[in-house]
Amino acid sequence: MNCIAIQHYYKVEREITNSEQKTVVDERLMYLYKEKIVTKYREFPIAEVFDLSYKPIGGTGGILYLHTLQGVFSYMISADPAFFIAAYKGLADSFSKE
Repeated sequence: MNCIAIQHYYKVEREITNSEQKTVVDERLMYLYKEKIVTKYREFPIAEVFDLSYKPIGGTGGILYLHTLQGVFSYMISADPAFFIAAYKGLADSFSKE
């Protein structure tokens, strides 16, 4: 199974221990394959993904939205996902022509 595109995303968690609060940033990867999109904890079959959209927030980052049959899932990203979205749309177009 060949990966078509990879998108970096991250999860921010705040941990409180005793009298200390820490912010932990977990860097993760999202993979686009011909038949699915895979994140750290989820897999979305391409047939169940309706769209990908991006909302820029701040300087370079923003939120990548996966619109799926199960609902909309949001992923915080630190770089423009134009290549990942274009790869998905090209893949989705090829499926709609079949």
